[in-house]
Amino acid sequence: MHKKIDKCDKFISESIKPIAGTFDTGAMARGEPGLPAHFVWRKTEYTVTRILDKWKETSPCKSNSKEKYVRKHWYKIKTVDGKIMLIYFERKSLPKGQRRTRWWLYSISET
Repeated sequence: MHKKIDKCDKFISESIKPIAGTFDTGAMARGEPGLPAHFVWRKTEYTVTRILDKWKETSPCKSNSKEKYVRKHWYKIKTVDGKIMLIYFERKSLPKGQRRTRWWLYSISET
């Protein structure tokens, strides 16, 4: 499960569209999702200025082994306009042919 959400945060749960060419390639080289430096939400482009926190959400593998599967990568970020956003990357792949929305804005706070 993810960390506690602040009471002043506004729940959003909408997809965001990363801007091509702005992904963190260093993270991708480590096998992690490359947090985009720029993304679009509700027709507005946002720029990430700082990662305030990050963590992984895991669950048991479905094969009944003792391994854990990383379901989501969470990021608490600050944008250039001062907004604090909680976004996540959903690792679970969808069946072939279905649209893959991987990046989501979970909540937003302006404090």
